[in-house]
Amino acid sequence: MALEQRSAEFELDYGLARKSRADQIVVEELLKALEKFPGGLRRWSVMRAIRTERERVSLDISQKFEDEIERVFRRFCADYGDSKSRTCTASDALFFRPREKAGEVWAVYPDRVKAWLAGGPVEVSRASNAA
Repeated sequence: MALEQRSAEFELDYGLARKSRADQIVVEELLKALEKFPGGLRRWSVMRAIRTERERVSLDISQKFEDEIERVFRRFCADYGDSKSRTCTASDALFFRPREKAGEVWAVYPDRVKAWLAGGPVEVSRASNAA
């Protein structure tokens, strides 16, 4: 699926402005960093993995790199109920923080990752509702 089409679906599903294209890229980076670790990764390891990948493909790393990553994680996280910027329900969230792990550990719902990468958030909603 073309990036433009997925970006349009992303914006329609979550009602986001044009800036969401950058958020979509961060979501994909988070998914790729976390999908190999079903138990989750510490926040620091996630940041390092994304930073390393950006350096590998020669992408710019902004001064607010970690703030941007964390903002997007919180926006799509089931466990940040107090987050005013969250754009999805807990049943549609892509990410969560495992309660059984100490410290700042981030994880991803494996079934939702596959659905999102295959077609975007619209399919994630259907997949999570069917579960």
